[in-house]
Amino acid sequence: MNLLKALAAVSSMTFISRILGFARDMIIARIFGAGMATDAFFVAFRIPNLLRRLFAEGAFSQAFVPILAEYKNTRSAEETRDLIDHTATLLAVTLFVIMLIGIISAPLIIYVSAPGFLNNPDKFALTVDLLRITFPYIFFISLVALAGGILNTYGNFSIPAITPAFLNLSFIACSLWLVPYVEMPVLVLAWAVFIGGVLQLIFQVPFLMRLKLLPRIRFNVRESGAWRVIKLMGPAVFGVSVSQISLLINTIFASLLVTGSVSWLYYADRLMEFPAGLLGVALGTILLPSLARHHSGNSADEFSRLLDWGLRMTIMLTFPAALALGLLSTPLIATLFHHGAFTDHDVWMTREALIAYSVGLIGLILVKVLAPGFYARQNIKTPVKIGIITLVATQLMNLAFIIPFKHTGLALAIGLGACLNAGLLYYQLRSQNIYRPQPGWAMYFIKILVALAVMGSVLWFTVGDHAGWLANSTLERVVKLSWIVCLGAASYFAALWVLGFRLKDFAKQQAL
Repeated sequence: MNLLKALAAVSSMTFISRILGFARDMIIARIFGAGMATDAFFVAFRIPNLLRRLFAEGAFSQAFVPILAEYKNTRSAEETRDLIDHTATLLAVTLFVIMLIGIISAPLIIYVSAPGFLNNPDKFALTVDLLRITFPYIFFISLVALAGGILNTYGNFSIPAITPAFLNLSFIACSLWLVPYVEMPVLVLAWAVFIGGVLQLIFQVPFLMRLKLLPRIRFNVRESGAWRVIKLMGPAVFGVSVSQISLLINTIFASLLVTGSVSWLYYADRLMEFPAGLLGVALGTILLPSLARHHSGNSADEFSRLLDWGLRMTIMLTFPAALALGLLSTPLIATLFHHGAFTDHDVWMTREALIAYSVGLIGLILVKVLAPGFYARQNIKTPVKIGIITLVATQLMNLAFIIPFKHTGLALAIGLGACLNAGLLYYQLRSQNIYRPQPGWAMYFIKILVALAVMGSVLWFTVGDHAGWLANSTLERVVKLSWIVCLGAASYFAALWVLGFRLKDFAKQQAL
């Protein structure tokens, strides 16, 4: 398996999903704008979305995939099938109980997660109703993560990567077709979440059946592999999901600010999530099974070299993405969201948050690459300690930044916290001699910085007056932004090519 091709496949599928995500957000911004209804929905959606990261993409995947890879490489097919069956049963039962608790205790959850909403009883009641509709999403999407972990371990990266597109399609369809028929239009968004979770789970079933690994309901309290997964999940919550917990706490702070603050942070976060998903999630997805395989095979040198490859790819692709997010903040927000109920003021407020978020994009993606270096070794303790330190530091920065910078300070705290998390993970990988950098890093950095200077200059001079973007028509914005993005990307990669970078240098083969 060529990891560069696998990365391209996952990124391309993720790209399709993210483009649909932008289409969904454009529609939501146009129809609902940034006000009481959207603040209520984004809070209601953020809570099951946080649990999705904790139980699905976060703690569960990082705990399950290394153990599944170990079973696949060292145990019989029947033992591997037993692991999948018992893990799926334990996960489903646990999630069903959590789902029921969440629905029943929705008022208490909103009271804790958005205390500022208590000042507006209508807003509080609406958020509670929305949460009760969206909460079952955690049940469906966590089973989707289980299916995705199985498919990734068996070398099928494309299907799990394209699966999130069904949530975006659900949002788009419900927003366009159901809004006129609902007395409270924002409820349509909550039902879109529910429907999207069901669609994602149904989509992956045929591919599990093809592998003959569709989980069966089986419960054996003595099945050691399944309990190993569950035990690793608890501490892994902090190790891999610190940024999401910080986002939830940010929602609490934002609920105390002026109306619209939650929505401005949401739209900025959506733009930041585009490169984070395209690069960070994609790299983490393909690295974890391969790293776990090297660890189970006692190949320490290959383990280190694979991490080095992941870090080089991250540096090469993430630095320009972060720079572009900052320089193109106004054009991006104006083009995607400045329609209908989304005002000029909303553009400027979202822009401030996006620039602050862009500071931490590098750290956010590096965490996705560095954390698997521990989880592949089934080492949960180290990232948990780092996660707790990062969480505390982020909240201290929230307290320091919220008064002078308002919602922008909350975004900045998240970004700086991600950088701290990545720095501590890197330090521990080096100090424990897990990662040993390959030769040539100094010159590699210099070449990247030169290419960044070229790209930054091109973007700076082509963007022009930011205020002028608000006066342009939608078509003018789309055309102008498209050629600026293409010109910036071309200048960056052309500079790298002149400096000696070649695609074949990043190809890396891994055995399945």
